Amino acid sequence: MNTASGVQVADEVCRSFYDREVWKCSPPEEIKKRKKAVLFCLSADEKCIIVEGGKEMMTLTMTNPFKHFVGMLPEKDWCYALYDASFETKESRKEELIFFLWAPELSLLKSIKRECQANRPEDLNRTCTAEKLGGSLIVAFEGCPG
Repeated sequence: MNTASGVQVADEVCRSFYDREVWKCSPPEEIKKRKKAVLFCLSADEKCIIVEGGKEMMTLTMTNPFKHFVGMLPEKDWCYALYDASFETKESRKEELIFFLWAPELSLLKSIKRECQANRPEDLNRTCTAEKLGGSLIVAFEGCPG
């Protein structure tokens, strides 16, 4: 896929989005195998956005998947991240994809502004993230009360 900037997006990145939709229709035992989070970075030649090797988190039974996701983010380099959030409103349980631009203060892209930009681990907390998903309607995020 080409973009206006000339940077390409690898097919594997597109598959990360597509695969999530396929998993929605799968049996529960298969859903447990889906990717909960994926990190994307620029290729070494800076011409293509790719899935960052070894930076995928499967849907596993873990106490705090969001904390694990935040721990995957690089300390000094920027990246894109796709996180499959599960949360609850007063009416129902929901799942939505959140697309992050991670730009720590030491990275070259720190001045890029996005709705879910995070510059420090403290910027990625459940309260702020839940606010992006629905504000005061959120009563729980990732199984924990808001």
